[in-house]
Amino acid sequence: MADPSGPAGSASSPHAHLWRSAVAELTAYTPSTGEQARLREDYLAHLARHADGVVKTGPPAHLTASCLVLDESLDRVLLTHHRRARRWFQFGGHLETTDPGLWAAAAREGREESGIATLAPGPAIIELNRHRLEGDFGRCREHLDVRYAALVPVGSRPQVSGESLDVQWWPVDALPEGPQGEVADLVRAARSALG
Repeated sequence: MADPSGPAGSASSPHAHLWRSAVAELTAYTPSTGEQARLREDYLAHLARHADGVVKTGPPAHLTASCLVLDESLDRVLLTHHRRARRWFQFGGHLETTDPGLWAAAAREGREESGIATLAPGPAIIELNRHRLEGDFGRCREHLDVRYAALVPVGSRPQVSGESLDVQWWPVDALPEGPQGEVADLVRAARSALG
């Protein structure tokens, strides 16, 4: 497990607060399955090895934060058609040094990419998901994603950001065509946690 004081030399880095917050949030996370417990241990071990494992400029595998947005009925999910990946996903991305931690990064990404200024995820991590990247992602090769969920009022109107081709509401039982199994799993986990 990662030492909460951080790897050697990280205390004065501009992202040291992100590292400490990530270790604290992941340590506090209660995994719902054995697979989630294994991922939490993998993430903490990765952070123990990489003081810069929380930023895009760090190793090719690094933490990201995302936010799944559901309306209060829990019957519709708001997804973004990602400009680079050309697939439908929840909102999310890299941590920035101005973010206080993982939750704050997920909230910022959700607001920026959905255009819903009042969006605020719940405080609990919903799911961890480690995945390799396909497409034009530069030096990024793998994301260790930490996922939260937010509820917004029924009828909330999103806006498309520069990072998206489209933003659209989908019925939870009729997600967009394509390899959406990962999103469907996240929707189930979020509905279970929020319902």
